[in-house]
Amino acid sequence: MNLVSIRVITADVARLVGFYERATGVTAQWANEDFAELTTATATLAIGSTRTVPLFAPGSAEPGANRSVVIEFLVDDVDRVHRDLTGVVEDFVNEPTTMPWGNRSLLLRDPDGNLVNFFTPVTPAARQKFAR
Repeated sequence: MNLVSIRVITADVARLVGFYERATGVTAQWANEDFAELTTATATLAIGSTRTVPLFAPGSAEPGANRSVVIEFLVDDVDRVHRDLTGVVEDFVNEPTTMPWGNRSLLLRDPDGNLVNFFTPVTPAARQKFAR
């Protein structure tokens, strides 16, 4: 089994897609006005409109209600990402910080309030874990 995608439901697909394109440098592929995907080498971030929720089950997903999931991106230089997103991101949860497990991490909220972590492995053990 392989995790291939994370889907975020939003009331404003264009706004959220624009944010993630700016934050990641990845251009979204649009299926229609209600669904787009940002695909990286290892996974896809899918962004769907609230209008797609009834296709699964009415009321099964609610935008902006997440308080437990963190969307994470492995980046080459988390400090550069922080500089690039200053003035774009409204809510930095923390500045770049080296975590006890060896990643330098930048935690922020996207426009819908979802937690997003950009991180760079900085210790030898963390670099080995995420060696590409």
